[in-house]
Amino acid sequence: EVQLVESGGGLVQAGGSLRLSCATSGFTFENYAIGWFRQAPGKERDRVLCISNHDGSTYGRDSVKDRFTISSDNAKKTVYLQMNNLKPEDTAVYYCAADFLHCSGGTYWGQGTQVTVSS
Repeated sequence: EVQLVESGGGLVQAGGSLRLSCATSGFTFENYAIGWFRQAPGKERDRVLCISNHDGSTYGRDSVKDRFTISSDNAKKTVYLQMNNLKPEDTAVYYCAADFLHCSGGTYWGQGTQVTVSS
């Protein structure tokens, strides 16, 4: 059974940092791309950053590339999203999702973790 479990969300003040984790199981980690998506209230879900464990490529939104970093630990089968200098507009539910080989729209999804940034 494929599982993705996010953790690390919470309430933080503007300018603070959080590190989200996406622990995976049930598939060959090295053959999948893991993306972080977020959905703010009343808005569509958008991809934030993605990393392909297949070829190491990463993709991300320009608006967060200088503040957010994605990394992957093959031994732990876990992908991390380090978020620095958080802004109130980063408030959203953050989801991780897996796609075979390359970053795409998400085939398997986690349940999400709430990130709230106060001003």
